[in-house]
Amino acid sequence: MVQVQEISARLQAIKDQIAQVVVGKEEVVEHVLVALLASGHLILEDVPGTGKTLLAKSLAKSLQCDFKRVQFTADLLPSDISGINFYNQQAGRFELRRGPVFTNILLADELNRATPRTQSSLLESMEERQVTIDGDTHPLQKPFIVVATQNPIENHGTFPLPEAQLDRFMMRISMGYPSRDEETEILRRFMVRDPLPDLAPVIGQEDIARLQAAVPNVSCHADVLQYILSIVEATRAHEEIANGVSPRGSLQLVKASQARALLRGRDYVSPDDVKALVPAVLSHRIVLKDMLGADRRRTESLLAGIVAQVPVPTEPLLERR
Repeated sequence: MVQVQEISARLQAIKDQIAQVVVGKEEVVEHVLVALLASGHLILEDVPGTGKTLLAKSLAKSLQCDFKRVQFTADLLPSDISGINFYNQQAGRFELRRGPVFTNILLADELNRATPRTQSSLLESMEERQVTIDGDTHPLQKPFIVVATQNPIENHGTFPLPEAQLDRFMMRISMGYPSRDEETEILRRFMVRDPLPDLAPVIGQEDIARLQAAVPNVSCHADVLQYILSIVEATRAHEEIANGVSPRGSLQLVKASQARALLRGRDYVSPDDVKALVPAVLSHRIVLKDMLGADRRRTESLLAGIVAQVPVPTEPLLERR
């Protein structure tokens, strides 16, 4: 098993690399690394120009893995992502032309600009880590992570992702505007040259697989599991929520909490891990009664109220272990 100290050191190296390009946003970067550790997919959602694509590229360049980027547009077809079987006249047979989904890290840039048909083509690859083309199933490489960016649904030319597909993403993260000091540093850093091409990989594909294999070994006490379930059940019983968090959502919260514990140098999950991840892991899984979709600010406010009301396990977890 990989030691906790080794995991912390390797993840810190990734954070240091990303920090050479992305100014500030420590919490956002931590959430990205949690998703990487927990083998989860994530959405970076915010207005254009806040650094969503830059963060995804910085992560990819810090990892020695295959990386593909797809710019989603309204005329993109499902076969443009998965690939096709084409007839090779010289060879006299059909051959598979693999699409960009056959990679380790897939950057789905502006995912909600594609039509629902194209958006849904990612479902099988995200859930089962495989692609079916003309009846033949092809496994994807490990690790396989989709990092999607999307603009707010109020923007022109966007197609909101259905709840079934949103539920496949472990986290939805907002970049947010930088502070004045951070934006000053951005201007200073980028007005001379772009630092992104200088990033070098600090961790390999096999190392990532070893780190991911360590996540299930992180202890999660029964009291913490009941704490998570109490939060999830409160979303299902809330008077303003039509659809609460699904069992997939509760499982994703457990996995993300285990990954965050490792990132913080612990081999056990604490309630603080859960509370820190509730907005990113659960907010996009909730549908409000008076809306067709989920308003981000309102759902996060409702979740904050739920977390404040649910009793937190207080007995020292290390002693209980």
